[in-house]
Amino acid sequence: MDTIVLKFGGSSVENNERLKLVANKIISMYKNNNNVVVILSAQGKMTDKLIEEAKQLSSDVSDRELDMLLSTGEQISIAKLSILLNDMGYKSISLTGWQARNNY
Repeated sequence: MDTIVLKFGGSSVENNERLKLVANKIISMYKNNNNVVVILSAQGKMTDKLIEEAKQLSSDVSDRELDMLLSTGEQISIAKLSILLNDMGYKSISLTGWQARNNY
């Protein structure tokens, strides 16, 4: 059994319809007897929106806090995909990089 790593950018997951296309690609790879690991970006334009909102709060946003803020965009994407895959009958769990490193 091969392990396939798939990466989808923001435009690929920008809405629920596109997220369903991504889920179907993942399921197809899984049905071909592969372990599938998926990496997602934040949904389209989410990162830009979060950066703009941070700049509205402060002209000197620390790198640490900006990183923390931007990571929420990816967390939304991974949670939504996992919800969808589970609903489609495929066991899935969303993990941040930290969780993946420490648990799997």
